[in-house]
Amino acid sequence: MSTIDTAELGEKIVKVLKTIYDPEIPVDIYELGLIYDVLVNEDYEVKILMTLTTPNCPVAETLPLEVEEKVKSLNYIKDAEVEITFDPPWSQDLMSEEAKLELGML
Repeated sequence: MSTIDTAELGEKIVKVLKTIYDPEIPVDIYELGLIYDVLVNEDYEVKILMTLTTPNCPVAETLPLEVEEKVKSLNYIKDAEVEITFDPPWSQDLMSEEAKLELGML
């Protein structure tokens, strides 16, 4: 097995995260600012710290599972775990310029 560095793997993970959308908002979860951190260790195990737009988000049960499954499907990844946090709470300030433009907020 050839090796891949964790920074390169991190970029691949971000690409996958940009394919996952909040069903109520036509912007991917990465650009929305829902992803707070992506950690990859030497064993290619991934931990993703993310939030939801609200604690009562309709996809609170399914979205973290979708993130885990899509990240686990990448080559080299042995395991992926999503941890949900509401500290700090999500706000529109966390959205990228691209997301704000897409939603007509700029």
